[in-house]
Amino acid sequence: MTDHYELTMLQAALQSGAAHRTCVFEVFTRSLPAGRRYGVLAGTGRFLEGLQNFKFSERELNFLAERKVVNEETIEYLRNFKFTGNIYGYAEGEIFFPHSPVLQIEGTFAEAVILETYLLSILNYDSAVASAASRMSIAAGTRPCLEMGSRRAHEEAAVAAARAAVIAGFTSTSNLEAGLRYGLHTIGTSAHAFTLLHDTEEDAFRAQLDSLGLDTTLLVDTYDVEKAVRLAVELAGDQLGAVRLDSGDLVAQAMWVRELLDSLGNQKTKITVTSDLDEYAIASLAAAPVDSYGVGTKLVTGSGAPTSSMVYKIVARENSEGVMEPVAKASKNKSSVGGRKNAVRRINDSGVATAELIGVDVTAPADSNDRELLVDFVINGELQPGFTGAEGVRAASTRHAQSIRELPRNASRLSAGEPVIPSEFIVKEQTN
Repeated sequence: MTDHYELTMLQAALQSGAAHRTCVFEVFTRSLPAGRRYGVLAGTGRFLEGLQNFKFSERELNFLAERKVVNEETIEYLRNFKFTGNIYGYAEGEIFFPHSPVLQIEGTFAEAVILETYLLSILNYDSAVASAASRMSIAAGTRPCLEMGSRRAHEEAAVAAARAAVIAGFTSTSNLEAGLRYGLHTIGTSAHAFTLLHDTEEDAFRAQLDSLGLDTTLLVDTYDVEKAVRLAVELAGDQLGAVRLDSGDLVAQAMWVRELLDSLGNQKTKITVTSDLDEYAIASLAAAPVDSYGVGTKLVTGSGAPTSSMVYKIVARENSEGVMEPVAKASKNKSSVGGRKNAVRRINDSGVATAELIGVDVTAPADSNDRELLVDFVINGELQPGFTGAEGVRAASTRHAQSIRELPRNASRLSAGEPVIPSEFIVKEQTN
């Protein structure tokens, strides 16, 4: 899970003697996807889980030796690799903006540089999915969103996407592995193949109702929707749980299916819709009598923004005299801000966020309303409790909901706009 050049940098740093200098690396994004007003951090818990097992096996070390990727000294260093530094950052589920210091790695250069590829691959994908899921959840209002995108992603990405979606407001997933690993609620009944398997639609509906109970969800658009709805009610009566629509004009179809169900005495039977939904389609269904949304492809691909464009940059390092000092890139359009960061969400008296204050080698000012954003994840190589597994997902979901409630009202707009609150750097004053 490491890019080749991470290890060649390590080898050269071991050669120069700089590999064991203390450094601070920072994860941030220079901009949000075009028109987005905020991002949602996700993947921190997955990274911390993986960090506990981030080691080099003999098979992997043999590969590096045979390919002459690095020399024997470097291989010996990797053979005993274990992260012993500190990791700080925004709580998973937190809202972020351009230049938010969402994660900081403090350790030797040797320890920190090896983590770059693994860390960014997780945070970039998971945060992209969570950011899309948050917009979809807001567009859905009080109606639940269900994650159904496993077949549109790499098998491990599918698990990550389910986890990220639940953090950002989705209520359940179709992915069983995600349910197993993270305690997520899983859902699912049948696909068109089940109906087509049977000689008649009635045979298929009877089999599902007999096996799964009357409160199951019947897929009613394999053939003729009206005939299927009438058949479903005939077989299940007013105890039918729900019908699912997966094609056509969902707004118009949901309206007349609702009318049909009500006319048949099935006022309590719900309607769930699927079919390539995104936040805009969900918003367009706000006035339709829909009870839940199943979202797949657009969710697991970030709804047009499949990466969060996060980068991992060294912002401080120990110099040859053993003194920590800020460092920064000056590259055109890719500059960074040197110095160790801390961050505060400025909150007004009404409980609404007004700015993100980022202190650079200085504590950002805060009053009693404001909220400090960085928490301790790893101290001296020891993972702190509460950030991984099912417990971590629950905490991240709560953090996301609370952070969303703090944002100004225009954060919920789907139209393109600037970040909903500004980010302001607070720089340490220089003394003569």
